[in-house]
Amino acid sequence: MSYFYQHHYFLNMKKVLYPVFFLCGVFVFSQEGAKNDTIGQASTKEIQEVILKSQRKKQFADKSVYTFDKEALEKARYAKDLLQTLPELQLDPVSNTITSTKGGTSLFLINGIEATDLQIRSVAPSEVVKVEYYDIPPARWASRAETVINIITKSNETGYVFGVDTMSGLTTGFVNASAYANFTKGKNNFGLEYFFNLRDYDDRQVQSIYDYQLNGEHYRSDENRKDHFGYTSQNIALRYTRMVPDQHAFQAKLNMDIVSRFSKGTGESVFTKDSFSEEHEMFKNSGSSYAIPKLDLYYSKKIGSKDELSLNAVGSHYSTNTTESAREWIVPSGVSVYDNDMILETEQTNFVGELAHTHDFKAGKLSSGYRISSAAISNDLNNLAGHSEYSVNYLEQYFYTEFSGKVDKFSYRIGAGLTNIHNKSAANTFDEWSFTPKVILGYQLKNNQSLRLTSSYNPTSPWSSALSSNVVQLAPNIVQKGNPFLKSQQNFSNNLIYSFNNKKFDFNAALFYRYTDRVINQYYILDDTFGGYALTYENGKNSQRYGMQLSGSYKPFGSSLLVLKAVLTPTSETLRTSKGALIKNDYLANNFSVSSEYKSFSVQYMVNIPVYTLSGAFLNTNENQNHFFASYRLKSWSFTAGMYWIGMPSEYKTKSLPESLVDYNVHTKIMNNKSMFVLGVSFDFSKGKKTEIQRKLNNETAPAATF
Repeated sequence: MSYFYQHHYFLNMKKVLYPVFFLCGVFVFSQEGAKNDTIGQASTKEIQEVILKSQRKKQFADKSVYTFDKEALEKARYAKDLLQTLPELQLDPVSNTITSTKGGTSLFLINGIEATDLQIRSVAPSEVVKVEYYDIPPARWASRAETVINIITKSNETGYVFGVDTMSGLTTGFVNASAYANFTKGKNNFGLEYFFNLRDYDDRQVQSIYDYQLNGEHYRSDENRKDHFGYTSQNIALRYTRMVPDQHAFQAKLNMDIVSRFSKGTGESVFTKDSFSEEHEMFKNSGSSYAIPKLDLYYSKKIGSKDELSLNAVGSHYSTNTTESAREWIVPSGVSVYDNDMILETEQTNFVGELAHTHDFKAGKLSSGYRISSAAISNDLNNLAGHSEYSVNYLEQYFYTEFSGKVDKFSYRIGAGLTNIHNKSAANTFDEWSFTPKVILGYQLKNNQSLRLTSSYNPTSPWSSALSSNVVQLAPNIVQKGNPFLKSQQNFSNNLIYSFNNKKFDFNAALFYRYTDRVINQYYILDDTFGGYALTYENGKNSQRYGMQLSGSYKPFGSSLLVLKAVLTPTSETLRTSKGALIKNDYLANNFSVSSEYKSFSVQYMVNIPVYTLSGAFLNTNENQNHFFASYRLKSWSFTAGMYWIGMPSEYKTKSLPESLVDYNVHTKIMNNKSMFVLGVSFDFSKGKKTEIQRKLNNETAPAATF
């Protein structure tokens, strides 16, 4: 995983240009001095001595910086193990990746370059100088992730590293497997990665109820369905890097993502119309597949000792195929209630380009840039409405500049941007410019206490499925479709954060308030085209979310022998629909984990209590957790055993609110996951060191368009 009001284009331009010119004028006439975070040969010994003496956290306005003690470096197999020890991070045992304890999307970097989980595994602990944890990401990453983790490593030497990893369920279709290799010689580095992810579950149970009034009559559809579903995801990556220290760096990455998904379900329902009822049977099948080749080029050039220019271009072109087939009929006559056949074939071209410049002053750093992202999609669609061919284009431009600095105990980051969202479909064209400022202020109360205030304002474009003109049948008298006339929603966000840490305790308390204008809301409307109701999208009037988040970790013995982590977020949220109806919801989000590490043994337990959160006119629960796993390390080998969803299936619930025209409830349980036992083994070997560049730009093209 902020709100904004739009004005006319020229007013926005004035708002951006005046503060930008003012800030630039102030910064240019400030006293200059070089600042360099790059770790070179001369400072390696000094830095290593600091690392070995103590473990330390240093708090800045937008990030925390961590170093690691000798014990942590010796216990870790690779950098990924070090990340797991950070108070804000944890290992997700299901995906075997590092995630934030607070939830949301995390972006990982190595020396400023976007890194995969396998690349993090390829970094030896002794190579890690420090880790920067951004809970308030800089402008160039803010639109992609809620948290950014940057691993700073030492300088380069010739060497190689490789590893393999697999984890599999013993009684069900659950496999995570990967392999990687890196080779460095001189200024050149070659990398190869492969990742394989399989899910194949034959017992997903779905109970759903649709209850509504239509034309003065009462209808109810009570469904029970059992699905066989799953997916296969593969990623192959080839990477070449050439770096000349203090001069320039070049990297070329070629990725191929291969994804296929399927779902085959059968079931029965009781359909009621007033006092009359009848039994129905049904099947619902769906599938999608695509292969995405992606080329990512990056180049940076040092200009003197204070300036750096960076360029990044990412492109992909591919086709997707999505199918859905569903039928419901009366028992025993076999008379059809509805037939839904949908075939969507798309051809998609994505591009992201970014140009950025940084300049170091004695007072701080000025960063400026321009990013453009586009997705052009051609659709060939057969559905309930017949056959259609149409094209859509999604374009976003972002101009930004920000200055960060520190004066005594006071630190700050001030940014100003201009965002353009241009979405064009066969039915509508939306074009809007937004002024996007951001202010971050920090104050060091004591050596281990700080106070931070953040405020930001930015737009969010509707996602492709929300804008889609596709139509599919969900149940008798119920269809689902998108809305190509949606506008962007505008976000205004404020946070006040208090942080405290010592050897045993790391604690954060945050007060937050978020206001969204023109909030995108999913709801039911009467549908004149097909009769009955349609589940679609609208721009509601606004939404608000406010509360407090308490997060932290506690080490009773001051070491990894026992670590307790918890996140509690009491929250109130409201949504006002386009017709003025007010929807309210309160919840207490939570997440808990306990871990212990002794010599070569480690164990971890994770648990939560699912809560309902607002999603349009619905309340959805987050995924339940009740996981335990244990690991043993033997030199370059690691062996893992675990049980996920102990004593319970993974389950998901959705229910509509009283304001909805259709009373909808669904309860989904994946029985294959109940007390799922898994075994894993990994091998990692390294010799020498490898080339890593401090990359300033990291971009990703749009995901595959499916509905």
